[in-house]
Amino acid sequence: MLDLIPSFGNTLYTIGAFVIALSIIVAVHEYGHYIVGRWCGIKADVFSLGFGPVLWSRPDRHGTVWQIAALPFGGYVKFHGDADASSVATDADFESMEPEAQRHTMHGAPLWARAATVAAGPVFNFILSIVVFAAFTLVFGVPRDTPVVVGELMPMPERYAHLQTGDELVSVEGIEISKLADLMRASDDLPQEPTLTYEVRREGVKMTVPGPFPAPPMVGSVAPGSAAADAGLQVGDVIQAIDDAPLTTFSQLQKIAISSEGRELKLSVWRGGEIVEFRFRTRLGPVPTEAGLEDRWLIGMGGDIPFDVATRTPGIFEAMGYGVDRTYYIVQTSLNAVYRMATGWIDSCSLRGPIGIAQTSGAAASQGLDAFIGFIAVLSTAVGLLNLFPIPVLDGGHLVFHAYEAVSGKPPSDRALRILMSIGLALIATLMAFALTNDFLCP
Repeated sequence: MLDLIPSFGNTLYTIGAFVIALSIIVAVHEYGHYIVGRWCGIKADVFSLGFGPVLWSRPDRHGTVWQIAALPFGGYVKFHGDADASSVATDADFESMEPEAQRHTMHGAPLWARAATVAAGPVFNFILSIVVFAAFTLVFGVPRDTPVVVGELMPMPERYAHLQTGDELVSVEGIEISKLADLMRASDDLPQEPTLTYEVRREGVKMTVPGPFPAPPMVGSVAPGSAAADAGLQVGDVIQAIDDAPLTTFSQLQKIAISSEGRELKLSVWRGGEIVEFRFRTRLGPVPTEAGLEDRWLIGMGGDIPFDVATRTPGIFEAMGYGVDRTYYIVQTSLNAVYRMATGWIDSCSLRGPIGIAQTSGAAASQGLDAFIGFIAVLSTAVGLLNLFPIPVLDGGHLVFHAYEAVSGKPPSDRALRILMSIGLALIATLMAFALTNDFLCP
């Protein structure tokens, strides 16, 4: 029985992380509906975080009851005149209202106000992501454009005392380095040796010093829920060998992992002066390429350069630009993944359900607060994008109905709405069942 305590604790930690992540994302999404609706003259009766029995509630001066319910797996805004949280109006109640009162309901508001209120939920999810990524940029900075200035040297099996903090990189093995991208591109053309010749400018004087390979087999990031995370690999680990074959570069590790086809691999890892061994199997997963996403056998970690690069703090508008670019990249990659799964280019196991998302939430939280907040930002983008799909019952489906009304001059009939909503519910239920099946059957 005592053996179950650690597992039980990990489960609670995973559930807790998932609930926190989901609650933040849902709260932002629903607040978008609420606040834009209020700006558009649509009153809200209830703003609920969670479903079921009410644990706490409080009315505000606008007449909205803010509440926390017992089941913390979602939330809703009930607008004035709605029969329930699904924004379905009862004809009897609506018809009995005065025209002025009808204007403050979702169904009596002008088309533009209804469309803006519906679209606000996903938009606020994207705004959350942009703000988080921009904040990360402001906190951690961005690499100086030029020159590349060496920051703190990372702990490695060999210390390169001749390469020092503050050195400005001029070249590596004769290849000119003017910005960080040059250093990363040069890795493909450099001799695959653990020690290379660097030309640096130190206090205004050029000199030649030894330094490490720019892309060593060092763990720079670990994807939550990946084979690397499950095996226990950590940021800063340096992989010395794979299946007893010595490694010099991260690309050597990548090539062996891709060709492994899921067989067991043994890694010899340098960690804090000691050699630790890990055994695990690679997993099939989507990787961005020039042609789009394609499946490859992955360990689930990213590389790093062997030293920090001096950074600068960007301005607020530049940081927001980084946030927009990062959010757009996630949207673009997600859409590509949906298309590739639908056409069979990548494994459908890439789609995970609530259990998989919960496990990833717990894994991200275990890596630290910044990793967990970053995961929330990524998931918020995914939730915003999903809600824009033109499926009835989702926000995107409602926007399609509003577009139809704008073109035809009248909303879809009640019978058509009921049929389309039933189809939408069936599609969502099928998708959830498929994703949940993946949680149990996929590695």
